[in-house]
Amino acid sequence: MAKRPVSANFKILLVFLALAIVIGTLFYTQIIVQKLQEKENRYADLYVKALEYLGSEKASENPDLTLITDEIINKIDFPIIITDPDLNLPASYKNIDIDSGLTREQQKEFLIAERDRMQANHPPLALMYQDTIVSQYVYYDESDIVKALRRLPYIELLVGSMFIFIGYIGFSYIKRSEQANIWVGMSKETAHQLGTPLSSIMGWMELLQEQVHDPEVLKNTLIEMENDVTRLNRIALRFSKIGSKPELTNQDLSATLHKSIEYYRRRVPQSGKKVEIVLLPIPEIQAKYNAELFEWVLENLMKNALDAMDLPGGKIEFKVSKTSRYVVLDVTDSGKGIDMRHKKDIFRPGYSTKKRGWGLGLSLSRRIIENYHKGKLYVLHSEQGKGTTFRIKLPV
Repeated sequence: MAKRPVSANFKILLVFLALAIVIGTLFYTQIIVQKLQEKENRYADLYVKALEYLGSEKASENPDLTLITDEIINKIDFPIIITDPDLNLPASYKNIDIDSGLTREQQKEFLIAERDRMQANHPPLALMYQDTIVSQYVYYDESDIVKALRRLPYIELLVGSMFIFIGYIGFSYIKRSEQANIWVGMSKETAHQLGTPLSSIMGWMELLQEQVHDPEVLKNTLIEMENDVTRLNRIALRFSKIGSKPELTNQDLSATLHKSIEYYRRRVPQSGKKVEIVLLPIPEIQAKYNAELFEWVLENLMKNALDAMDLPGGKIEFKVSKTSRYVVLDVTDSGKGIDMRHKKDIFRPGYSTKKRGWGLGLSLSRRIIENYHKGKLYVLHSEQGKGTTFRIKLPV
C-alpha cells in the first residue's frame, strides 16, 4: 500500500487542529454564556423580591431603601417588562428601546410582541402581594453582553473561515509560484549543466576541422570529445538520482577534487577567461559520499564562481581541512561577492541575480549535501568586490 505523503498528513493534522480550536472555542463560550445566564436569572429573581419588599408593610417601617433601589433595581441591565396579572398587558418596562415615533397603540403592540418573545426564552416571574396574591408578572430577556457572547463563536467561525480561505488562496499562489520557479530553475540548471560539455564538443569539432591532418592532435581531440560525451551521460545520471536515496561510500576526497578541478582547468579557456583553479596541498582524506552527486556540487560551485567574476582573470581556491567530526572544504573565489542581504536567498529555488546560474544549482547543491550526505553547505564569508567563500562540511 502506498504511503500517504507527509504534506498530506500535515494538512490533515492542521484541519483537525483547526476543528479542535473551533469546537473548544464554542464549548468554552457556551460555558461562559450559561454562567452569565444563571447569574442574570438570580438577578431577575432578586429584582422581583426587591419589588415585593418595596410593596410590603416592612418597607414602610424602614424609610431608608436606598440600598435596594440603587444596588438592585437601578443596576439591572437586561430588558424587563412588568405586566398586569389578569390581562398580561404591559404595565411598565425597563432597558427596552422603543421608537418615539410610534403611537401608544403601536408601542403597546411592540411591548406585547417583546413579552411573548421573552416568555419563549424565560418563564415569567410572579410578583406576589402579601406572599399570596399575584399582583404582576415580570418578564425578562438576556442582556446585550450575553447576546453578544452568543454571537461571538459564529463571528469567530466566519472570520476564521475567511482567514483560512484567504490563507489557502495565498498559500496556493505561493506554491504555484514556487513550483514555477523550480521548473524555471530546473530548465536553467539543465542548460547550465549541458552547456559546458556541448560547448567543449563544438570546440573540439572546430579543432578537428583545422588539424585533420595531424594524427596526434586528432587522437587527443577524440579522447577529449569522448570525455565530454561521457560527461553528458553522467549529467543524465545525476538528474535521474534526484529524489532517490544515493549510495554513500568511503572514498578519497583528494582524488575526486583533482578529477573535477582538472576537467574544468582544461575547459576554462573556452569561456574567454583566464581563471586559475588551485587545490591547496592535502593529505589523503577519506570521506563518505556519493561521487557523482558530490562532483555535481563542486561543479556548481565552480560555475557560480566563474559567473561571479566580472574581470577576465581571477582565482578559485580549494582548501581541505579536518576536525574530529567533519571533513571541511572551503571554496573561495575572487569574484564580485554577494550582497549579504541576499545571503539566504541564494539557496532558494529559482533565485538568480544574473541571466545564468544560481537559479537552481545552489539549491540542488545544498539539498545534495544536507539531505543526502547529512552535511552542511553555507556561505562562510563574502565581501562585495573581493569574493566569496562557500564551506562544505561532510561528517567523518
